Amino acid sequence: MTGLTQPVLSAVEGLTPQQIVEELDKHIVGQAKAKRAVAIALRNRYRRARAREDLRDEITPKNILMIGPTGVGKTEIARRLAALVGAPFIKVEATKYTEVGYVGRDVESMVRDLVEAAIRTIMDERREEVRELAARQAVERVIDVLQPETRPPGSGSPGNPLGAALGSIFGGNVSAQQHSAPVSVSPDAQRVRDQTRGEIEHGFYNVRLIEIEVEESQSLPIGVIGGGMDQGGDLGEMLGGILPKRRTKKRVTVAEALRIFEQEEAAKLIDMDAVKREALRRAAEDGIIFIDEIDKVAGSQQRGGPDVSREGVQRDILPIVEGSTVNTKHGPIKTDHVLFIAAGAFHMSKPSDLIPELQGRLPIRVELDSLTAEDFKTILTQPKNALVEQYKALLATDGVTLDFRDDAIEQLANFAMTVNEQTENIGARRLHTVLERMLEDVSFEAPENGGTIVVDADYVRQRLAGVVANADLSGYIL
Repeated sequence: MTGLTQPVLSAVEGLTPQQIVEELDKHIVGQAKAKRAVAIALRNRYRRARAREDLRDEITPKNILMIGPTGVGKTEIARRLAALVGAPFIKVEATKYTEVGYVGRDVESMVRDLVEAAIRTIMDERREEVRELAARQAVERVIDVLQPETRPPGSGSPGNPLGAALGSIFGGNVSAQQHSAPVSVSPDAQRVRDQTRGEIEHGFYNVRLIEIEVEESQSLPIGVIGGGMDQGGDLGEMLGGILPKRRTKKRVTVAEALRIFEQEEAAKLIDMDAVKREALRRAAEDGIIFIDEIDKVAGSQQRGGPDVSREGVQRDILPIVEGSTVNTKHGPIKTDHVLFIAAGAFHMSKPSDLIPELQGRLPIRVELDSLTAEDFKTILTQPKNALVEQYKALLATDGVTLDFRDDAIEQLANFAMTVNEQTENIGARRLHTVLERMLEDVSFEAPENGGTIVVDADYVRQRLAGVVANADLSGYIL
């Protein structure tokens, strides 16, 4: 089926837009309009996958522009949305890109980063699929080291180096194929191996030191030839793959050897060509790119002299958002169906300062609200990763029990709101500075003192009132 890949399709299939918003509510406070917009965008991907085949390629995602001050949840909404369905996701800042012709990152690198993120996700999935088999093979290799006399005949031979080199060139592994041939061992040797296997699984050998051989792939230090920095090392990796693997000896514990061997065996069991094909497909169909600080490249005002034009950066971003083919080291990828979510505070500019073509490619605009004191109270206590719960868990490891009272939560929220109004409004991030300042002494003395700390409104005022009342001082400290 053209459209969403199966893992993401099945994840979205069970979620209506209302359910998506409910899941986002568990982590992000408020911002109902932004949550509705991203929930509809995600559901539209599922709808596109089920639409008529002749229309499927014509239905493109409706990209979103989020407008709101820092610290109100713009990035978190996009990140949680991607995590909800396991979609490839990256966050980039528009300010780190430069016009074509200037030294710096070109805008196509964001798409290459998305493909790399997809490869990491798929590799994790494949490793989990082969984990049990790789673990069994790792145990057999450790037995070969502990009981070398019980090795199957021919399993320890180095093989033909020329054959190994040719195998790596043409995608095969001659020595692995020879090793996989059925071999037999004597009954006594088999009994010793079975006994050793049981002892390894029960951890009897975990701290014993053994000497093992570890494969090291050779890559040649060849730089970029006629390409951007993001393509660097590709030629070196390719030529390094042609060379036979270099093996070095290491002295490690059995537990560490099992981990190393499991990684090596898992790598042998995973088809990297299939991983790359799946990554390209998943990035193209399911990928989400979050472009932050888009307001910093809005407008065309320039200082005198040679300088990177902000409008030029927008024009370079435009074809990526519009839909184009980007060459990566794993193959070409089309960006027509990648969902782009741009965001910015737009303090010094406005969305209409973006070039009209880019505005047209961000048709859905949502304005995020500044957080109130009530929102701060909710953020402190309600989400799964609530800040108060985080501090309780951290200090509990040193034997300190934090007992937060309701009036303390209210006082903290009011102080954070006051500092945001007096200085720069940094949204929910202000809660981190306020809490850290309030609990500084407790965190420092926790290992020695322990015990229970009751945090009420008086406790909060004693430690923060003086700083919050002095606007100049709070501007430096909070």
